[in-house]
Amino acid sequence: MNRFTGEKVLMRIHISENDKYGRKPLFEALIDLFIKEGFAGATVLKGVAGFGVHTVYHTDKLLELSSELPIIIEVIANRERIDEVMPKIDAMMSGGLITLEKVNVVRYCLDSDRQCAMNEP
Repeated sequence: MNRFTGEKVLMRIHISENDKYGRKPLFEALIDLFIKEGFAGATVLKGVAGFGVHTVYHTDKLLELSSELPIIIEVIANRERIDEVMPKIDAMMSGGLITLEKVNVVRYCLDSDRQCAMNEP
């Protein structure tokens, strides 16, 4: 599966675990969007602590009643694919932060990709 190697764009979407899109958690709605749009994959990461524009510290400590922990969704794709889906993402988000950076993908294989496994050192 060499078609996904080389220079790509890493998009990181920073939101709160309490952010919603309709009745659904925003991170789930974004994952659904990436699946629908045919992206190769996406990862949702949950932070243990963080703060945002309002400098309110959120943590996963047990005594906190409403932690609103940070969530980061990472997606790697061609710049064109990111640009195509960006208006849909913007329409889903009421706040948060999106960053883009160039990355160099050196390996991308499916578990069932025997050719890729044979090329491993």
